[in-house]
Formats: sequence, C-alpha cells, structure tokens
Amino acid sequence: MLKASYVPPCDTDFPHPTTSEAVAVFAILSKAHPQYATIRMAPKLTTNSAATCGNVHNVIDSLIGTILSQNTSGRNSSRAKAELDAAFGRNNFAAIARSPREAVMEAIRHGGLANKKAATIQNLLKSIEERHGDYSLQYLAETAIDGKQYSNQDVMKELTSYDGVGPKTASCVLMFCLGRDSFAVDTHIFRLSKVLGWVPSNADRILTQAHLDIRLPAELKYGLHVLMIQHGRTCKGCKKAGSPTPCILKDFVKANESRSPNMSLTEAL
Repeated sequence: MLKASYVPPCDTDFPHPTTSEAVAVFAILSKAHPQYATIRMAPKLTTNSAATCGNVHNVIDSLIGTILSQNTSGRNSSRAKAELDAAFGRNNFAAIARSPREAVMEAIRHGGLANKKAATIQNLLKSIEERHGDYSLQYLAETAIDGKQYSNQDVMKELTSYDGVGPKTASCVLMFCLGRDSFAVDTHIFRLSKVLGWVPSNADRILTQAHLDIRLPAELKYGLHVLMIQHGRTCKGCKKAGSPTPCILKDFVKANESRSPNMSLTEAL
C-alpha cells in the first residue's frame, strides 16, 4: 500500500508522455483489448464497491471497497465486501466502527490481510466521525459553499489525510465514485510506464502517479487506466524485463525511437 500522505503535483521537466504518445498508446491498447470498456459507467446503488474499484455513489463505501481490494484478487475482495455488508448492513458505518475488531476481521477474512484492513477501516470511520460529526464524506461529491465544485486537489488532501488511504486509493475514489479525471497508478501501470519511458527511471509509484496525472490528457485518463491494467495483467511479454515474448507496447517504443523527426507516430507504427 502506498504511503498515506498527499503528494502535490509533480514539478518536473520530464517531457513524456506527450499527448501524441498517450493517444497512440490508447489506440494500440484499445485495439488489442476491445472487450474492456473505456467509457466511464455511472455508479449504481447496488454495485459491490470492491468489485468495481469503488464505482458507487457513497464516498465512504467507495473507500472501503478500494481498501478491501488492496493486495488481493477481485474475487476475494468482492466476497469480503459482500460479507461485510451482510454482517453489518450496507453502508452501516456506525455499526462497523463500533463493533469489536474481531467481528470486522471475520467478515472480511476472505479478502486477506483481515487484521490490517479491519483496523484501517475502523480507524478511518472513527476519524471521519470525529472530524465531521457524522459517518459521511458526501460533501466531497457536492458543491462547495462558494458554489464551486471541490477540486481534485482538495479531495485528494482530504482523503489522504486519513491513515491507510494513499494516493492510489484516493485517486480511485476520484475516478470511479466522483467521476473525476484522475489517474490512479497500480503495480501494472507503474511497470508499463517504465516500459514506455513515460517517467524518469528513478520515479517511484507515488511520483509516477503525480507525473502522469499532469501529463496525460484528461479525456484519456480513465481509458488508459483500464487498458493499461488489463494489458499488464495479460501480456506475458511485458511482465518481466528482458522477456523474449512479443509485446505491442515494446514494439511501440522501438518504433517511436527509430522514427525520423518528421514522421508521425502513426506512420512509424
């Protein structure tokens, strides 16, 4: 899990990815993985937040589902969230916060790291109630007093101020719950970003997310997030450095490196 502290926008002169590079990679991955939707779907009331990366209306529900998704499979996290809801009631955050730790652990045990995740969830809920007087963060989804929408930076600062909520988790809530243009970086995206040369070689995941959130066109962030994760999960050629197995992104990098200055990326491919 990433360190639970907000990282401000990355101030760097690193020139990649350019808009044309991002568009080209989006086109390549869309063609290779047409079965994955790159258009954001509106949250549904009945959705399991762990199964959908937090694609639900309730901000805290989205946070809990995303926390349960950490370091486990989608199947296991979905089961853990379903059993948490069955044990305490959907979005009954007070019951979760006030229950014995062991009861929460038992409800989410199929998701792995039950002790750590139960502590994170209960501490999160207690902190929210202490700060706001209620188990709610819905104000982040609403219009501020001055009539403006809370900025992505405002939301990130609030969410990552809670222990156990890192930049990736907060970005997922921004994308999937609040419908914002944000770019969460998981282990697959981090690895592919290095393959593509989109970040400095010494960048860690937190700086990679901050950098790409600035460089990528807003309209491509959601689609690239989905496609890069799916490609990272399924492509054997880019899973290991030096792998002889073909990878469409490695081919893209080679073509981009060999093209003449006057040749477009499309022509090079």
